[in-house]
Amino acid sequence: MYGGPISSFNDTLSRYSVETTRLGRPLHNKTTSSVQILVPKKSPPALLVIAAILLAGNPVSTLASPSASAETIVAAAKARIGVTKTYDPAYVSLNYPNGDVPNDRGVCTDVVIRALRKAGIDLQKEVHEDMKVNFSAYPKNWGLTRPDKNIDHRRVPNLMAFWKRKNLDLPITEDPGDYLPGDIVAVRLDNGLLHVAVVSDSIASGNRPNIIHNIGYGTVEEDRLFDFTIIGHYRITDSSP
Repeated sequence: MYGGPISSFNDTLSRYSVETTRLGRPLHNKTTSSVQILVPKKSPPALLVIAAILLAGNPVSTLASPSASAETIVAAAKARIGVTKTYDPAYVSLNYPNGDVPNDRGVCTDVVIRALRKAGIDLQKEVHEDMKVNFSAYPKNWGLTRPDKNIDHRRVPNLMAFWKRKNLDLPITEDPGDYLPGDIVAVRLDNGLLHVAVVSDSIASGNRPNIIHNIGYGTVEEDRLFDFTIIGHYRITDSSP
């Protein structure tokens, strides 16, 4: 503990702060949220450790793209309607980075991958780079012993782990107003399989936003946000179109 006069203590304070942002954008109403901690410049190691722990409680997303707006994400997802007409889960060897399956086909994750790629985020690269150094932090559902850049980013459990690691996860609620355009939702289907969709900017009955997804018959926009159990809610950008 500091044992000198209070005035001397105040004179030796150093200000530590961290800004909490997602994708280079402020979290709340376009105003940067920050936390500041005051510690003496010549602090004992224990006090510096406490400050570091407190700062760590205010997570910062490292997934950044200046073009990652909700409007871009929604428009890119909608652009797949009528283009991706087939649901095809086949394993495909992809180019890297920016690899993609044939344009007319894909699975639910490909709707999200293609939409975010238009917004400047290549999930294939982002997930692969993270898995290379943090492989143990990802699900072991497929018996793999190392990352696979062809498929890892196309698997819902991996995306959920990645978004959570990037501090993009949000509370799951039953209030349709909590789901903004450009948000991503992960759900558990009635058959137990996991599924992802992009929240649209169009509103269905009951003030529910539609979702854009490929659940088996190509990319479509439907009123199905609450048809299944939501197990993940993620926001790549804080603003709506």
